[in-house]
Amino acid sequence: MKEQISITAIGSISPLGKTSEETWASYLQDNHFFEQKAFGESTEWAASLSKDSKQEIEELRNSDNKYKSLDDSVLFALYASRDAIAKAGWKEGDDFGVNIGSSRGATALFEKYHKEFLENNRTATLSSPTTTLGNISSWVAHDLKTKGPEISHSITCSTALHAVLNGVAWLRSGMADKFLVGGSEAPLTPFTIAQMKALKIYSQYKTENASEGNAGYPSRALDFEKEKSTMILGEGASVICLEKGVNEKTLAIIEGVGYATEPLRHNISISTDAECFQSSMKMALGEINPDEIDAIVMHAPGTIKGDISEYKAIEKVFCNKLPFLTTNKWKVGHTFGASGALSIELAVLMLQHQQVIKVPFVADSLAPRKLKRVLVNAVGFGGNAVSILLSHNL
Repeated sequence: MKEQISITAIGSISPLGKTSEETWASYLQDNHFFEQKAFGESTEWAASLSKDSKQEIEELRNSDNKYKSLDDSVLFALYASRDAIAKAGWKEGDDFGVNIGSSRGATALFEKYHKEFLENNRTATLSSPTTTLGNISSWVAHDLKTKGPEISHSITCSTALHAVLNGVAWLRSGMADKFLVGGSEAPLTPFTIAQMKALKIYSQYKTENASEGNAGYPSRALDFEKEKSTMILGEGASVICLEKGVNEKTLAIIEGVGYATEPLRHNISISTDAECFQSSMKMALGEINPDEIDAIVMHAPGTIKGDISEYKAIEKVFCNKLPFLTTNKWKVGHTFGASGALSIELAVLMLQHQQVIKVPFVADSLAPRKLKRVLVNAVGFGGNAVSILLSHNL
């Protein structure tokens, strides 16, 4: 029997809040956390950190002269990581690994330095060391003074769940006893928004349309009746402490992991019934009967094809008895590489509080009487799906 892997703490900072209590309170509200912001010459929807959270990040930036030149994606990860290890009781200098990924990495800094290069044909001294992808995990490891391995990677929107896969593999191999995993993303920049608009998947919801049945929700993630894609970007980080075995701090047990890659027909394609998700979910379930899954936190980015294909994959795997379905993207947007870790946070909070978070557009989805097992999905460009099965430590 494989040794159990526990989640013993989660630290996060997102539009939902900067503590577990704030985040859960935000989930219990019916409102979303989007606002319209200027990006270059256009105004678009986005989910930003609150003023209080931004102030915390600025205080962190100014706490050390070396941190002043870091991108927000690194600072978000530092903040969440400090919170996570404090909750887990890990100490400075402990021997734990770090694997925190990002889809786009140092987005704002990279765009800033590239603009300077185009204008002046030269760039600043720190342009390379502060924009490399390894920048995130290496600075977290430096800040926490860990003696373990440091890994960063980018596997688009499933990045954080791939970090969980890596952490589980390291722990099960016996090469580490503790691993800090997750994702961080600060994608709210004009160029990044322009890329999503070029794909024609970004929400163009107008506030004056609220009377037309949209109920004021600019992201319609899991609304299968929508006629246009409504993805919106958000920023934040979520970091998870993984440990061997079960102890008094265990929040949830990782009961299964699954992964798969879609046979691509196009750079951003996914099959109509998401073959990659079917495979990753079946792998995560293993010998567990699908009827024993109480809820699924879906990837559901708010795009027409993305939402429907994942739903059809779930239908294929779970047949006539679908688990309770939810997502957080209608509320907080798509945080790219950090989204899977924020979904794990939602799953763990639901298990802790024994309460599901409903999506306003999902009808006829009965809440389970008891939450024992929750499946978490993520997929990114390239069709790289990951599914993580969590169970409650009763």
